[in-house]
Amino acid sequence: MAHRQIPGLDPTATPSGTGCVECLAGDGPGWWFHLRRCAACGHIGCCDSSPAQHGTKHAREAGHPLLTSFEPGEDCFWNIETAQYYEGPELAPPTAHPASQPTPGPRDKVPGDWERQLH
Repeated sequence: MAHRQIPGLDPTATPSGTGCVECLAGDGPGWWFHLRRCAACGHIGCCDSSPAQHGTKHAREAGHPLLTSFEPGEDCFWNIETAQYYEGPELAPPTAHPASQPTPGPRDKVPGDWERQLH
């Protein structure tokens, strides 16, 4: 199925890693619920349910409004400016964090009361 060109989406941009860049660098509590991938540059950030919400922060600060899930089996795109979902092309691999990586993650940073800390 052919997809129309979506402005701000670069299917060749590779993911910045397997976890939230900022959480892994020590910004915030250091753990996430789910991960989001910037469709423009590949930045991996935590979702809006996560305590630090780095995915949307990156999207706003970088002017890259299109995010996609970095969770196994999820592939839709979300525009934070228009609050619209899109179908889009397959992105450069990997398209999700490793199956061995737990959700929430990373394993050694998730607090026992993590569910109470979600947004």
